[in-house]
Amino acid sequence: MWIYEKKLQYPVRVDTCNPTLAAMILEQFGGPDGELSAGIRYLTQRWAMPTDQAKGILTDIGTEELAHWEIIGTIVWKLIKNVPIKDIEGTPLEAHYVNHGKSPFPHDASGYAWTATFIQSKDDPIANLHEDMASEQKARATYEYLINICDDPGVKDALRFLREREIVHFQRFGETLDIVQECLNSKKYY
Repeated sequence: MWIYEKKLQYPVRVDTCNPTLAAMILEQFGGPDGELSAGIRYLTQRWAMPTDQAKGILTDIGTEELAHWEIIGTIVWKLIKNVPIKDIEGTPLEAHYVNHGKSPFPHDASGYAWTATFIQSKDDPIANLHEDMASEQKARATYEYLINICDDPGVKDALRFLREREIVHFQRFGETLDIVQECLNSKKYY
């Protein structure tokens, strides 16, 4: 099991109220390349890994992705919790508010609800690891786009942290791919 510390992995400071930015950041809360999808993908794929080391890496990264999901939810909540309803009207967050109020809900920036079809898991560790590396690159790109449109210094700081973690995860999955390929290519002596 894990030990849960009742604090975010990275502190979140939000300096503005911005429902439009919150709506865009929901992409990483419930989109196909977001944190929820990644966490569930890796925790599901771990069983197909041929070594305990590879299983451990997918477990570690999968649980970290859920910690990132908590960070994203916190950012969204802080961006909208004190926004008057009149300031939500006419923004991309308006439809979200009608369905969910100000509570974060897993959907992408365009409002499409999270679905398990966003994740992939095959009984092929090589395919899974390539999928994982691609997922990390797509998430990194999304964070870069969010950073480009963000005008809140505190939010931008947290988004930069999350972008850097995507880069680290990509590297870890590359290392894991090498470990798994070596294992699968080794001759078995009985």
